[in-house]
Amino acid sequence: MQRVKDFSKTSKTRSYIFHFQVNKKLLIMEGKGSVTSPKDRPKPRWSLGSSSGLRYGSFMNSLSSLTPQAEETPPAISPKRAYVTVAVLCYINLLNYMERYTIAGVLSNIQKFFDIRDSTAALLQTVFICSFLLLAPLFGYLGDRYNRKYIMIAGLSVWLVTAAGSSLVTESLFWLLMLLRGLVGVGEASYSTIAPTIIGDLFTGAKRSIMIMVFYIFIPVGSGLGYISGAGIATLTGDWRWALRITPILGLVGLALLALLCPHPPRGAAETHGRGITGQSSYKEDVKYLWKNKSYVWSSLGVTATAFLTGALAFLDAYFSLQSSGHSGTPTTMYQRALQHHRQTFNNAIFLCLYSLIFGAMTVATGILGGCLGTGLSRWFRDKMPNVDPIICAVGLLGSAPCLCIAIFVASKSIHATYVLIFLGEILISLNWAVMADILLYVVVPTRRATAEALQISVCHLLGDAGSPYLVGAISDAIRVSQSESHDWNFLSLKYSLVVCPFVGILGGLFFLMTALYITEDMKAAQRLVEGTCAMFG
Repeated sequence: MQRVKDFSKTSKTRSYIFHFQVNKKLLIMEGKGSVTSPKDRPKPRWSLGSSSGLRYGSFMNSLSSLTPQAEETPPAISPKRAYVTVAVLCYINLLNYMERYTIAGVLSNIQKFFDIRDSTAALLQTVFICSFLLLAPLFGYLGDRYNRKYIMIAGLSVWLVTAAGSSLVTESLFWLLMLLRGLVGVGEASYSTIAPTIIGDLFTGAKRSIMIMVFYIFIPVGSGLGYISGAGIATLTGDWRWALRITPILGLVGLALLALLCPHPPRGAAETHGRGITGQSSYKEDVKYLWKNKSYVWSSLGVTATAFLTGALAFLDAYFSLQSSGHSGTPTTMYQRALQHHRQTFNNAIFLCLYSLIFGAMTVATGILGGCLGTGLSRWFRDKMPNVDPIICAVGLLGSAPCLCIAIFVASKSIHATYVLIFLGEILISLNWAVMADILLYVVVPTRRATAEALQISVCHLLGDAGSPYLVGAISDAIRVSQSESHDWNFLSLKYSLVVCPFVGILGGLFFLMTALYITEDMKAAQRLVEGTCAMFG
């Protein structure tokens, strides 16, 4: 009863409480034999729409998305089943990123098979990213309104069929391979936007942070295994097609586990002890709500900066491979430059597999170490500092900036010191992944989390890792044409263009520091809104 009094501080909120009490009395009268029929009884509506004038931060700009479940309150999902669900979601997440980066491990094989240039081969990833970006908002909209389990099953089914079909394309149908790679984005768009919201509905507090950390650790693990399995299977079988068939085969197991073992928890089930809340808002209202959520906006900009650095690291690897091999000139791919140096010592296919193994292992190690360290720091300091999560992200990006900057200029003197600095830089960047995802879950109300995930994914990929390699390359080209053509200047132009990475790291750190200014207020506002709804309808 005290929560109801707290929730009714504003005059407009009191009016809705009054209507609720009136409707409650009508229900009681009906139970005692009132002549009022269900048809004649007024239907209760509780709404604090955007026109109410309530500023986000004191109370959210909308309560229309948080109406009570019409049906009987469902039981809370057992802890054992919740942990099984997370295990299945992590397994599928691993396969998703394995499949995405398997294509990178066999890219040179694909170029040779289809007889295409570097720029044409790069379109495979571009088509996938574009499809992913365009479809993510759609699945975010659906994920906040319909059964998320069925949506993921449908999306993953398309992913399995198209991923397996990619391995059957003949050498004269490269356009078909590009089309199928685009359709693969359907599966990842449906899964990446929805799976974290299900974890958010199964756990709260420290347990949620740990589960989110485990889920996101499988991103670098899957990425690294994609490099390793792609090149390794192509080398062992002598046919790059088999590299594209492994993940669909394993995916069938994941699809069966998802259908049989995973529940569809009510939205907000963890916060409402299994009762859940439902949404009745338009997409325009959802976007407006997110735009007014300062923590979400600033943290999304920080996520974009993190994604930018991740994409630009591909050019860093090319630069360091070039430096270690003693060549100058602009590299086309990191594999080709490395192969120029080691061609006399190793068979090309064996070295490609070896380099992919090393690069993949480094990605896996830094992802696991950084993810665990970030979540551990969050759990340790959260009780003392409620805004510690964005501060951890800021420290990660600000700390990575000098590591990357020094590595760029030290590479010509000590390649070993350079890789140590890159390793440290990647660990610092990896501090952010799980923590950033956790921030979104507790500053956004449950009925809008899928939309929030989708919009954040679209923005961070569009302005982040999808564009950063091109931007670095464009800066390098602009620097190169300003001077006379020479091998040394070609090398230096790439070196100077990479300086943009530390600056983006600093900018991203500032974005997260801005998030820290608002996150405590926004987190409490989201919690009050959910608790207020429970008090009214519980």
